[in-house]
Amino acid sequence: MNRKIINIAVIAHVDAGKSTLVDAFLGQSGVFRANEEVKEQVMDSNDQERERGITIYSKNCAIEYGEYKINIVDTPGHADFSSEVERIMKTVDTVILLVDSAEGPMPQTRFVLSKALELGLKPILLINKIDKKDQRALDVVDEVLELFMELDANDQQLEFPTLFGTAREGKVQYSMTEPSNDLAPLFETIIKQVGNYPLELVAEPTQLQISSLAYDSFIGRLGIGRLFKGVLKDGQQVAISKNDGTVTRGKISGLFIYQGLKRVAVKEAQAGEIVVISGISDLTIGDTVCDPNNVQPLPPIIIEEPTMSMNFLVNTSPFAGKVGKYVTTRNIKERLDKELEVNVGLKVEALTDSSADGFKVLGRGELHLSVLIETMRREGFELGISRPEVVFKVDEKGNKLEPMEKVIVDVPSEYAGTVINKLNLRKGIMTDMHSDGVRDKVTYIVPTRGLIGFKSEFINDTRGEGVMVKSLLGYEDYKGKIDGRINGVLISMANGVTLPYALNNLEERGILFVGPQVNVYDGMIVGLHSRDNDLEVNPTTGKKLTNTRASGSDDSVKLTPPRKFTLEEALEFIEWDELVEVTPDDVRLRKKWLSTNERKQHRNDPH
Repeated sequence: MNRKIINIAVIAHVDAGKSTLVDAFLGQSGVFRANEEVKEQVMDSNDQERERGITIYSKNCAIEYGEYKINIVDTPGHADFSSEVERIMKTVDTVILLVDSAEGPMPQTRFVLSKALELGLKPILLINKIDKKDQRALDVVDEVLELFMELDANDQQLEFPTLFGTAREGKVQYSMTEPSNDLAPLFETIIKQVGNYPLELVAEPTQLQISSLAYDSFIGRLGIGRLFKGVLKDGQQVAISKNDGTVTRGKISGLFIYQGLKRVAVKEAQAGEIVVISGISDLTIGDTVCDPNNVQPLPPIIIEEPTMSMNFLVNTSPFAGKVGKYVTTRNIKERLDKELEVNVGLKVEALTDSSADGFKVLGRGELHLSVLIETMRREGFELGISRPEVVFKVDEKGNKLEPMEKVIVDVPSEYAGTVINKLNLRKGIMTDMHSDGVRDKVTYIVPTRGLIGFKSEFINDTRGEGVMVKSLLGYEDYKGKIDGRINGVLISMANGVTLPYALNNLEERGILFVGPQVNVYDGMIVGLHSRDNDLEVNPTTGKKLTNTRASGSDDSVKLTPPRKFTLEEALEFIEWDELVEVTPDDVRLRKKWLSTNERKQHRNDPH
């Protein structure tokens, strides 16, 4: 029964090669059959993870190396999913910090590393993508060391082993001058760094802390966590110490561990193992599952508070219910309650505004919330979503505080001035700037508020050549008013179908969001006005036919292709009096109040 078990997490900035490294782990440990077709980034199993190219949900797998079983946790690299990262760190013995050999440590790297260091973990540094032409691996090692010192790493943590590799080829080496053909140097470094889990803890009373939740339609709620002490058996009676100090009783009706990518049922598991249990319906994150005769709760898992909110409203547009299956308040509430069971970084509050039918949903950032909206849209929900708003705090002295972000922009030098000017207007403070004559790398501290709507402007200003990364720093004093979108919008004043003749006449007024033969309604936003005021227009008017026609006047109309919004772009674009209408087929922009008279009544509403 006594097995040598090591638990590791791979942490990295988005796109550093984390999921590719996990692929290599699985490939070189014999998890797949010789003739088995394997997808790349096999751990990114969720549709949105594959489409966006990022890890959103932490997941587990396990491999065998010699006499060791190594459980691997693939963690998100994006700070918006920090609630996933924070919990996972408690279940592992060490972390592999993956850093790109050219980019060096990025803001998100700082975030995930800080969580590991706070828990006393001793990381292993792996400089990835050393095959790049612009690699500067040895300089990056020095930058990472500086980052460790900035994050107050202790002496032991500063003695981190450093490896170099190319995850895509499944190769890791001890130094830049020692080639390797596989991951053996990494496996050996993990074993040397950690050793196996202390076997003497197997004889202690059972102690398991729940760090993740999942749901199975056949067996109900699942609790996932590390068995810190003792042995856990299928069918065992246990005590559950809740986060509020109360203790309840329950019975394990299913016990699972990970083998490769699969969850496998077992009769018992030993200390050190990451296990999945079923049979206890009210499990929550941080609960400690103990021996009924020896209840020893572990310190609760503290999740950082949400920084952004949006209102999820019932869709009230004239097109409501034409496409979606789930359109009522009850449908939305049931779905959000289900999400709360597994998404612990989320909070849901009832709206105090009696005129609004829906819920205030709070999360860790725009991406965190937009992933949920996109998931619901694909499931058949229709929603009206309000503009993202930051969550303010008040300190002991009554001062208003707001979240701040560290932003690094890497742009061609000719566009740097425009970007710097825009960030200054958004109350940003420059802290660093480097230039090689071709590209400028600028670091800013900016209020989260100021970054809402900035991404699409940034892409336009840099002609798509700029790179921007950001991560939450913490809360600071309120920075004052920040101006929103400068331009007004073109609002449809008619219900009907758009016609080329009408759209052609509107093109001189601004940028259109709809093409011909699109259904529109009164109050729907159909374009961006070239001036700062909103303008009501009729995109459905046709050409008046007469008996006499001038030569050449009936030539076909040539329209500029309309601007299309992704869900994130739409959420960033809208102002306080606008909504994004989300349905399974479409993402539309609309005014919160559809009729002209209603908009006049609410023109001076506080916002």
